[in-house]
Amino acid sequence: MSFSQAVLAPWLLVLCALVSLALYGLALAQRPWRALLADSALQHRWLAASVAVLLMWQLRAQAVEWLSLHLMFTALLTLVFKAPLALVTILIVNLAAVVTGRVDWPLLGVNLLVTGVMPALVTVLVWRLVDRRLPDNLMVFLFVCGFFGAALSTLVAGLVAVGLMMLGADDAHALYQAMEYARFLPLLMPSEAFITGMLMAILLVYHPSWVATFNDHRYIDTK
Repeated sequence: MSFSQAVLAPWLLVLCALVSLALYGLALAQRPWRALLADSALQHRWLAASVAVLLMWQLRAQAVEWLSLHLMFTALLTLVFKAPLALVTILIVNLAAVVTGRVDWPLLGVNLLVTGVMPALVTVLVWRLVDRRLPDNLMVFLFVCGFFGAALSTLVAGLVAVGLMMLGADDAHALYQAMEYARFLPLLMPSEAFITGMLMAILLVYHPSWVATFNDHRYIDTK
């Protein structure tokens, strides 16, 4: 889901842009390009995933003029490539939406916050919980990180979008539409969870080494 037209107050657009810029700065400070430069296979996988997500974002439902509904894939990207590279992919996809005229450019910061920063943060928190607190079990990792983590990240992203509308909407009708949209969030969560969980299951079975957040020695070899 992402905003397509500027229905938020200018001050909130600026605030979201600054928050996104700061958090992206923290992510880029980890220098994710070093891993890309050191591994040509990773370069191919990341580029292929970025192109695939870019194409999948074109399959969107225009619920209202200012809001587009689509799969985000942020949770999947975060689990496979870790948060910094996942955020770079989301940045590229959002920039493509701005360049092609699908999204107004002042909304870039808001969309990065809703479709990138918040889902990635939730996914990382769920992964940390699994990594530190739960048993070393393949199915636990798959279901908690892959299915539950993706569903939770979608819920949080939707609530953030609705919260932004409640905080700074300049159109009362748009605010009403946002509140109505919140009622359908439980219907969007299973689709993101199913796609993420299914693709994660395939990767964990055939190419567990491709999943950066998964330790195949810890979860498979020691069992």
